[in-house]
Amino acid sequence: MTQLTAAQNERIAGMIAAAIGARTSQVRIAVELLDGGATVPFIARYRKEATGGLTDTQLRDLEENLAYGRELEERRSVVLESIEAQGKLTEELRKEIEGAQTKQRLEDLYLPYKPRRRTRAQAAREAGLEPLADLLLSHPEKDPRTEAAAFVNVAKGVADEKAALDGARDILAERFSESADLRESLRDYLYSSGFIASSVVPEKQDTPEAQKFSDYFEYEERIREIPSHRALALFRGQALGVLQVKVRLTEEEESLPVHPCQARIAEFWGLTDEGRPGDAWMAGVLRWTWRVKCLSALESELFAAVRQKAEEEAIRVFGTNLKDLLLAAPAGHKGVIGLDPGIRTGVKVAVISETGAVEDVAVIYPHEPRRDWEGSIAALRQLAMNYHPGLIAIGNGTASRETDELARELISRYPELHLTKCVVSEAGASVYSASEAAAKELPGLDVSYRGAVSIARRLQDPLAELVKIDPKAIGVGQYQHDVNQVDLARKLDAVVEDCVNAVGVDLNTASGALLSRVSGLTALQARSIVEYRDKNGAFAKRKDLLDVPHVGPKAFELAAGFLRIPDGAEPLDASAVHPESYGVVERILEKTHLSVKELIGNRLILDKLHPADFVDDRFGLPTVRDILKELEKPGRDPRPEFKTAVFAEGVKELSDLKPGMKLEGVVTNVAQFGAFVDIGVHQDGLVHVSELADRFVKDPRDVVKVGQVVKVTVKDVDLKRGRVSLSMRTGAKPERRGGEVRTNAGAEPRMTAMGAAFGALRKR
Repeated sequence: MTQLTAAQNERIAGMIAAAIGARTSQVRIAVELLDGGATVPFIARYRKEATGGLTDTQLRDLEENLAYGRELEERRSVVLESIEAQGKLTEELRKEIEGAQTKQRLEDLYLPYKPRRRTRAQAAREAGLEPLADLLLSHPEKDPRTEAAAFVNVAKGVADEKAALDGARDILAERFSESADLRESLRDYLYSSGFIASSVVPEKQDTPEAQKFSDYFEYEERIREIPSHRALALFRGQALGVLQVKVRLTEEEESLPVHPCQARIAEFWGLTDEGRPGDAWMAGVLRWTWRVKCLSALESELFAAVRQKAEEEAIRVFGTNLKDLLLAAPAGHKGVIGLDPGIRTGVKVAVISETGAVEDVAVIYPHEPRRDWEGSIAALRQLAMNYHPGLIAIGNGTASRETDELARELISRYPELHLTKCVVSEAGASVYSASEAAAKELPGLDVSYRGAVSIARRLQDPLAELVKIDPKAIGVGQYQHDVNQVDLARKLDAVVEDCVNAVGVDLNTASGALLSRVSGLTALQARSIVEYRDKNGAFAKRKDLLDVPHVGPKAFELAAGFLRIPDGAEPLDASAVHPESYGVVERILEKTHLSVKELIGNRLILDKLHPADFVDDRFGLPTVRDILKELEKPGRDPRPEFKTAVFAEGVKELSDLKPGMKLEGVVTNVAQFGAFVDIGVHQDGLVHVSELADRFVKDPRDVVKVGQVVKVTVKDVDLKRGRVSLSMRTGAKPERRGGEVRTNAGAEPRMTAMGAAFGALRKR
């Protein structure tokens, strides 16, 4: 990246401060810390005094805005240099360019000066037609054809009056269309008043690919109101060549003698039609300007803006769902039998100890064609008797419901085993099974059993297991392949980092994959820690990390507070108190005359302490308050209590579902239009946003999140299409709200959205 000037950095800081609701001084310090290698979790947790208490959310927004601001400044420099090299940089233009707050505004200002291929207007100017264009613009009382006769020049390619007038039109159209203020005005008008309209490509209408987009064969919705999932669906259909997508206004506006945008161009340039000889010709120039120079370009820009907004929303939804999944309640230190369901190849079984170690593996065949129901129950019973697990984790893939029935019968027949079953999302388990990480972590274990191991471990600790899988393979997003992959990866990595560091990591049991997500640690450092631990045994103190190859003082500073050593030599190492602030705790011990072990968890004493008494030049009130809170409940886990859903007996297939049934299920995905719920029939049902609650719900995430156990009512079952419609309402009529949706086919708006939603249902 080019070195930015002090003025540019100050401009960026001001822009970010306004965006995140902070002071410029706070932003400057946060940027300095980030540039120095500090991570967002570290800054948010341990540098509150420096940043004035910026939250992790503000810091993530700051990161994004910082990248945008720096790109904007680099582009601004390129634009200024280019225009200056052309000798066209006036002081007024420089001020406008330096004041541009967005990339779009900057490009609008640069457009007239941007180097490009020779245009028709350039050719006309070279033919000497610019004086004619200026004349007709300033003197509409003159007759265009009469004036054009004086500019006919066969040698310069101007064969007659028509050619001269066409050249003058091209010059004016380019001039009119390249005004930054006009383009911004037209763009804003189309965004606020326009519709995004789609129609099917006639020759593709009957193809299977096109039928997936049947809801959009004749469809319109206001640009400013279209939700991300519908926008991305339209653009996907367009990319596949089955939909034609365009921008349009209302039929009334489109049918006006003068198009509203053409009228805006005339108004902007002060052009009126008073019946003068040149007015009719100028009206033609304005039509040409709109249709040829503006419409296509502005449509592309609007589509780009709509796509960007839709992608940002889709990525945000993906990130939110991923966070909910990663922070799902862990079952904790309990032995687990993991079942990876299969039909032809059998059900793979892995028994996992309380610490996640693989104790045994097997394969059973409870289902057709090699059905051995009794033998399968006997095998599972024997494993349970041998290893005494407390839980059975069942992957929710093919044959999940039948395997769940097997576990149910095992538990019913042998209550003395004290087993509890739970269906677990197996999304990404197959990806993990075939990964290099799995091969290293489970050497000698056949790939077919690794999925069962992963399923069992993700019940024990979803966070610790899911970090081993590419977040994009976990299956909690929508249209993930249609969004910017770099932005998606950056967002998901940030979510994983925030989740891991919010929970904290046991230094002596964490995998390399989990350690690599700890603040300040790279994959290389994580591997070094694991290798050092394997060679030298468990870490006794956090400070022993400094003996690990590749882990220096900076990495230790950033990581130490997020690493835990339960029952270690230093009691504070089990908490989120950073080693750098152990001195504060020592002063607290001196004042209370207690030992660390006596102080930790002693709420009676801690509540009587005044944080201000322990503030010094380095650690202020925010840090001291955090320390006291941590001493009260050291190493507290922010995740909720473990709870499982109970699927209804006798409900295994879609055909078993009947309208009115009350069921329990688990939320598997949350989208803008509603939530998908696993009710145990191999196909997620959809709770539309209007059915999530008895009140109006704008954002489904206000009501549900991934992994949540919910109670639903079956509304409708479409066996032919494999669709299940569910409700979480108690019976009140839904409150109808939302943006204007117009469908030429006359489809009811919410059902159109529902149709699009069902297209995203995932078969199990």
